[in-house]
Formats: sequence, C-alpha cells, structure tokens
Amino acid sequence: MTQIENKAYGTEAAAFEDLHRAFSAFRETNDDRIGQIEQRLSADALTEEKLMRIDRALDETKGRLDRLTLDAARPRIGADRKDDAASREHKSAFLTYMRAGEAGGLKSLEAKTMAAASGPDGGYLVPQPAEREILRRMAQISPMRAIANVVEISTHSLRRAFSWAGPQAGWVAESDPRPQSANQQISDMTFPAMELYAMPAATQTLLDDAVVDIEQWIADEVSVAFAEQEGAAFVKGDGVNKPTGFLNYPMAQQSAWSFGKLGYIDTGVAGAFAAASPSDILFDLVYALKAGYRQNARFMMNRKTQSAIRKFKTTTGEYLWEPPATLGAAATLMNFPVSESEEMPDIATDSTSVAFGDFHRGYVVVDRSGVRVLRDPYSAKPYVLFYTTKRVGGGVQDFDAIKLLKFGVA
Repeated sequence: MTQIENKAYGTEAAAFEDLHRAFSAFRETNDDRIGQIEQRLSADALTEEKLMRIDRALDETKGRLDRLTLDAARPRIGADRKDDAASREHKSAFLTYMRAGEAGGLKSLEAKTMAAASGPDGGYLVPQPAEREILRRMAQISPMRAIANVVEISTHSLRRAFSWAGPQAGWVAESDPRPQSANQQISDMTFPAMELYAMPAATQTLLDDAVVDIEQWIADEVSVAFAEQEGAAFVKGDGVNKPTGFLNYPMAQQSAWSFGKLGYIDTGVAGAFAAASPSDILFDLVYALKAGYRQNARFMMNRKTQSAIRKFKTTTGEYLWEPPATLGAAATLMNFPVSESEEMPDIATDSTSVAFGDFHRGYVVVDRSGVRVLRDPYSAKPYVLFYTTKRVGGGVQDFDAIKLLKFGVA
C-alpha cells in the first residue's frame, strides 16, 4: 500500500495537500507509462498497477476532502440565531410532539396559521430553521441541486411559458411597434412536485434525553436520504412519481438538434474514446454549447469516467484535468468545473456518460415549501418511526443549455 493510500483522516488543509500530492504522483506515473508505450508499444504491468492504485487513492482523497468540507460547513441548527416568539412557540410544540407524541400544541398553531397539513393527512411542519438546514445540506450532497436553478413554490406544480422558436428579440425605435414573429409558438412547461419520504427510527430513550437536539437529529437523518433519492431522479428519473432526469429526455445528434431534445455528439467509437487524440471530442463538446451558456458551464460525470479522462493531456503535455486550486473549489477539466455524480452512467456502448452545460439555466428543481413529520410509535415497536416528507420536482427548462457526449458511432 502506498503512503498516499495509507493516509489517515485529518483536517481539510491536510486532505487538500494530500490531494495535490496524489495528483503529482499520478502525473509522474502516467508520464512513465506513456514513455514506456512510446518506447516499447506497451506499458510495464507494474507501472499500470501503480497508476491504478494512485488513481484510486486520488479518488479516495478527493472524497475525504469533500466530506471534511461538508462537515466544516455544518453549523448546529439555531446557532447564533434569534428566534421570534412565534418561532419559539412552534419549536417548543414540535419538540413536545417529537418526544412525547403530544400534538395539541401543533394543531393549535397550524389552525391559527391556516396550514393545510394535519396529523392524520400528512404530519406537521418542522420548524423553519430545521427545514432550511435540511435543504442546505441536500444542496451540498446532491450534485444537481447544487448547480441547478432551485425554485420554491407553495402550489402543487410550477408552470412556465416558453417559445418553441426561442425568445424573440430585436432592435426598435422608442415609438416603433413591437411586432411578434409570425412563427412564434408559445406553450408552457409544467414541473409537478412529487412526494419524497424518509422514515428514520429512534428509541424512546433517545427521545427522552434532554441533551439530544431533536431538530438536529431529524436533519441529520433525512438530509442524506433525501439528497440521494432526488440526486438520482434529477439525472435519470423517469418522471413517474418522481422528477424527470435530464438523461431521460429525447436526444438528437447536435447537427439535427431541435427544441424539446437534448443535443449530443458522439465519440465515433462504441463504448470508448477514439484511440487517436481522444481528448479532441471534449473540445467538440465544449464548443457545441453556445458562447452565452459556456460562461457558467461545467462538466458532469461519475468517478469512473473522470478517472479515464484524468489521463488526457494537451499536445504540449499539460493535463486537462486539474485538482481543486483552493479549499472548497471543484476539480476542473479544461478550466471548467467538474461536478461528480455517481448517477451518471459508466462508459459503455451508446452511453451518455459526460454532460456539459449551464445547468442553472438548463435544469430547474422545484421545492414545495414545508417539510412534514408524522410520528408513528406503533408500526415498529419498541422504535418510534418518523415519516418525513417533502415535495420536490424537476426537469429540463432550457434544452439548449446542456449537451451530452455519447460513446457510440453516428
């Protein structure tokens, strides 16, 4: 085992330094491998094995750094926060319900505020600080939520008007009429909010412990579960009782792209990059996106695909992939940030394993306000279950903002 692989968990700064040391070792070993191929038409087996070990260590170190960064940015709920009287009353009633099952206080509060939820129908709203903390953590864990356009609604769905021909614009004098294009076709998109649930369990002993922060506990329990479920749906969801993932929309070759489909370019090789100049297709992918979208664009792929691309170099010998330049930053590919999502498919025949685009303009996440909890002390005795729900939807809102790389032949 290499020294890099044997590193213990430490501070963010130590993990950041480890990441850069790992990448330096990766570059040195990969350069040796390339030199061996050029001299002998094949790389030494020991060099290949060493490169694989360092590549795994690089991924593990990046994951450790991400977890440490996430933990460091996780303040306790309510820290340095001044509650108003209504918030304190809601929090007190909510804690009483969570610990003892007494819902009278919450019923009275929700009747006063004319809240739609009731205990039998859908549980009770968690206090707003806890809801904000759940959503904040989800944004840090879920790659798509972190980069998409997140819209909060109070109804069942979000509706947006759009033009099939694209937005109309032009220059006119101050007093000139503003003509509408004859071929302008206006329609609307609907993004319904679907129900997402988690069901953490606790013992009554835990609930009776006054030291335990119940708001913090429920946020810890459900944020990861919610983020994992919605993260998968935003990428590949089929739209049935869940959001529609961007990979589940109709696709068309970029040369035949039309609104309503996601454009792609292909590598020309089934399930692989081209053998000669494999990185060229990444430049084609970048420039398939219009300049206005490239300003805030990023790559998205899974760890395995990123590992393959990490070996690519320019004609002058620089690596296209670079580790984060500063703490809290993302790795970059061709100077564009890289979002890592394990929901993206592995490289295979006709897979769309790399996406590039301005996801904030291209994909919308719809959050219906309110996270609800229903206490269930009966279904799994001696444990108390907390049926926690939130409503979330999502879908592509601008089909010109995201482009895909397909590992196949035209």
